[in-house]
Amino acid sequence: MSEPGTILIRAATADDLEAITAIYNDAVRNTVSTFDTRERTMDQQMAWLTKRETKHPVVVAESGGKVAGWASLGPWSERGAYAGTAEISLYVSENHRRKGIGKALVERILELGGKAGLHAVISRIVSSNKASLELSRKSGFKPAGTLKEVGHKFGKYHDIEIWQYIYD
Repeated sequence: MSEPGTILIRAATADDLEAITAIYNDAVRNTVSTFDTRERTMDQQMAWLTKRETKHPVVVAESGGKVAGWASLGPWSERGAYAGTAEISLYVSENHRRKGIGKALVERILELGGKAGLHAVISRIVSSNKASLELSRKSGFKPAGTLKEVGHKFGKYHDIEIWQYIYD
């Protein structure tokens, strides 16, 4: 258990799935951080967690003994030539945002991706999410392009910014 005010980044376990799912489902219901429109079930999340590979880890940020956010790397594509590329996902609970948790999660997940031999990490960020765009920039991601009006949520179309991190 972490002390109040400290952030512990660690590998996610099945015991974290309730918190991971709650954080994700809040994003589904209330934000355009994900273009999912249906909440995930615990069974879906358990299947998601158990099929992870070394180069596709899931980590959580624990603050005050509770999961405050999570990050994962997942396959960018199932096609073999993309094996060295992953996509990052990052979600922080609403009451823990802007406290350095997202930054700590990105740093750790990129470190794990590098150790696993990844070459590139891709991030898709809705254009209106200025905080995530800034976090990506500060974390070493570079803009790679914009996909116009590719997601429809909350009654309007949204653009997606593609950002890319290349390991040296």
